[in-house]
Amino acid sequence: MAEQAAGQKRKQRKRREGVVVSDSSDKTIKVMHSFLQKSAKYGKYIRRRATLHVHDENNEAQVGDRVEVMACRPISKQKSWRLMRVIAKAPKGR
Repeated sequence: MAEQAAGQKRKQRKRREGVVVSDSSDKTIKVMHSFLQKSAKYGKYIRRRATLHVHDENNEAQVGDRVEVMACRPISKQKSWRLMRVIAKAPKGR
């Protein structure tokens, strides 16, 4: 059974980019993910956003940072994403 599992490849997990809006919790950040969604009725694109609760093991992300996150198993009631990397640090003037 282990050989069969080793031979199969896992599906690619979902990845998202966003901006950190809160880092007040320990090992947790909130990331605002903005995206466009096409309206089924009118065909125009609507701006949407989602707040993702992300596991940040080393507390490396700060408010304003642009980050990449990846879906994972549920870590807590709301957290099912983990931090992959910090793409760009927040400007110093904030």
